[in-house]
Amino acid sequence: MTYPWPDEGAKLDAISTPMPVIDEDRLAANIKKAQAYLDSHGKAFRPHIKTHKIPAIARQQLQAGAIGINCQKVSEAEVFADAGFDDILITYNILGAAKLSRLKALNSRIAQLTVVADSDVTVAGLAATFDEGRPLGVLVECDTGGKRCGVQTPAAAAALAEKIVAATGLIFKGILTYPAPGGAEKVESFLRDTMVLLAAKGVDCPVRSSGGSPDFYAAHLVPSATEHRAGTYVYNDRAMLRAGHCTADDLAMHVLATVVSRPAADRAVLDCGSKALTSDLLGFNDYGLIEGHEGAKIISLSEEHAVVDLSGCASGGPRIGDVVRVVPNHTCVVSNLFDRMVFHRNGVVTRVEEVAARGTVW
Repeated sequence: MTYPWPDEGAKLDAISTPMPVIDEDRLAANIKKAQAYLDSHGKAFRPHIKTHKIPAIARQQLQAGAIGINCQKVSEAEVFADAGFDDILITYNILGAAKLSRLKALNSRIAQLTVVADSDVTVAGLAATFDEGRPLGVLVECDTGGKRCGVQTPAAAAALAEKIVAATGLIFKGILTYPAPGGAEKVESFLRDTMVLLAAKGVDCPVRSSGGSPDFYAAHLVPSATEHRAGTYVYNDRAMLRAGHCTADDLAMHVLATVVSRPAADRAVLDCGSKALTSDLLGFNDYGLIEGHEGAKIISLSEEHAVVDLSGCASGGPRIGDVVRVVPNHTCVVSNLFDRMVFHRNGVVTRVEEVAARGTVW
């Protein structure tokens, strides 16, 4: 049975729930604002498409002035290459024969593919796979305080860069980091020190890539960075709202959900469980913000149910059958839970887009 997706012009209240809906005007405004900010500071913008996984939105980002896109996995990049994108950065250590084979095939069919590496093992695998006939661009990933992947010191970054330079099938493109929020000073120091070491070795470092939506509007505090990568800004979410990086008027994604039960005066149940809302807490003690019902807390998720504590809700909470708008804690995960997204303007459907790269996590 085929899901009855709404036609253009339909009203949102005709949509079966749970369903993420995207406000066209807020989406466009977020894209425009972000691009204008980086343009004003002379930095290139490379949006991370894992937030939306939709080629049509990535095209909007490129049309606004982005130089290319950032993907997280090989399979995700393949989807966007199929859609015609030809400048792709994959910010993940790629290991193993199966992935390297697919990476080589991908490199053969787009104009510019770049990956990252933070170890001799990753570089060795890349070097054994690529040759000077069709070399691959590589950035050294640096840990500037994010405590995830990345070499730990500028000296280690420079040493790994030399190994990339020595590999005939690889091209050293520069350095990259995904810093901790508030870490601009550390990022600048690490990039600057690495550039000094590379210059002393006669190694050019044209790309210095920093990233993150939480610190997006602090990108100008890292003058050595040539480009910035960010994803969540395009929709924004509850975490971005809490951090003060957007207002409620900048929230482009909501998850529509229906109240399916009011088993007690202080409890409601919505139809948006863990298959619709992310279980990421991101420091919150509940699973989303219900607009118009301040004090209501989504306290637990099972697969198909979201349990709402209404004990602190002054309005008394929504009634059975009411459709509510939930602001998710983290939009990126919600995108990967749905096959399609419904877009609207002022509550009227404008389009339905397939989440083309949904599930591409290898």
